Amino acid sequence: MSDFVMTIGGDTVPAAESFGVVNPANGEVFAHAPECSRQQLDAAFDAAAKAQRDWRSDEGLRRQTLLKMADVLLASGAELAPVLTAEQGKPLGDANIEVFAAAIWCQYFANLETPPQVIQDDAEALVEVVRRPVGVVAAITPWNFPLTLAFWKIAPALLAGNTMVLKPSPFTPLATMKVVEILRDVMPPGVVNVVSGGDELGAWMTGHPVPRKVSFTGSIETGKKVAVSAAPDLKRVTLELGGNDPAIVLDDADPAVVSKAIFAGAFNNNGQVCSAIKRVYVPEALYDDVVGGLVAQASAVKVGDGTEPDSKLGPINNAPQFERVKELVGDALSHGARAAVGGHAMDRPGYFFEPTILTGLSDGTRIVDEEQFGPALPVISYRDLDDAVERANATHFGLSGSVWSADSDRAADIAGRLECGTAWVNTHLALAPQQPFGGFKWSGVGVENGPWGLAEFSEIQVVHRSKSTDGLNITTGGLVS
Repeated sequence: MSDFVMTIGGDTVPAAESFGVVNPANGEVFAHAPECSRQQLDAAFDAAAKAQRDWRSDEGLRRQTLLKMADVLLASGAELAPVLTAEQGKPLGDANIEVFAAAIWCQYFANLETPPQVIQDDAEALVEVVRRPVGVVAAITPWNFPLTLAFWKIAPALLAGNTMVLKPSPFTPLATMKVVEILRDVMPPGVVNVVSGGDELGAWMTGHPVPRKVSFTGSIETGKKVAVSAAPDLKRVTLELGGNDPAIVLDDADPAVVSKAIFAGAFNNNGQVCSAIKRVYVPEALYDDVVGGLVAQASAVKVGDGTEPDSKLGPINNAPQFERVKELVGDALSHGARAAVGGHAMDRPGYFFEPTILTGLSDGTRIVDEEQFGPALPVISYRDLDDAVERANATHFGLSGSVWSADSDRAADIAGRLECGTAWVNTHLALAPQQPFGGFKWSGVGVENGPWGLAEFSEIQVVHRSKSTDGLNITTGGLVS
């Protein structure tokens, strides 16, 4: 796997320098990605700006292109999934789901109607509110879902009439470069350009004078830097950042049912999901049964190389994150927590960590207060439900959360008290292209998906058509700005 190139203006673009990409299943470099130079980044933004002049004017072409992109993606799973598994670590089945999801997002936005909003139509005037593209978008994507989250940005940005320069994470640049290469034949040159590199390249992008919008998914720390970098030029930003999502189990829940569902919601993608369950609050009367159910799930799940057909959980994606999970679990154990199962790195090459259920800990422990983003789940007991809700909200995070109960109406009332962008009842990680996704507090700015996410890639314009024959019916309605 060495033939990975950037795409700029529809052309294959190599680079003078490259960097290694590690297979997390063995910790070894297996491919190299081009290191984009500043001059090449300038060329990418120039290509996007030139392409946008025509792209913005033909909505029919934009919709047709998105549908063609979806068809190509649906036919490309066999080519893309092995690349994604090799660089990200997830099982091949999950990698194929990513490719499928990218196609679904293209189809959804290709068919999403965006009619003007008529706010006045009388003898005096026809006044419409319409959406116009922002221009060129700088998009920066993370390593946990490289393709899915890229198309959360690509599909709505393109429908809105924008063009894009896209930078994937340096831990997982290959599948993104390959997918843009595969899509060249159905996209006009320059509409989507992909460059690869490290943090310095990301800083160049957010501070570059051409893009009018930055769409970033990643950590809170980096998201704050993106916001600061974009501020001097008043670039529009969408920041989808971290989460420390609570699950609250109510006293009427069935432990056998909720433990299975909560395990799935916490350990999806080996816990490397921004909106995955990161901490569980369980009433004392149900605590041992819920913990027992979670332990049974963790003990039975197959952890292995993503290329092995029976693997359900792969490795942690990269060495820094692997070390972070080890550090947070070790800190919890040193402060009195107990690993009901797991608790250690696995004795094998690569970044494998045992699925871990932690008990005997509470708020104030780092793994409860911070985002672990890995296969370790703290389970916390409570006596008073109001106290549990208060503890669930006592954080800078506010991405999502869930409430579990035999009474869905009661659970919905509690879910409505959670300070987060998505509050699920008796489920978790239920996401869809038509459903907005965003966070409260430090978990983000703006939303993605649905018509609300599409609006993030546009500006409001009022088109006021006077119906007066002399053109002089000017009125302020008593208000002057």
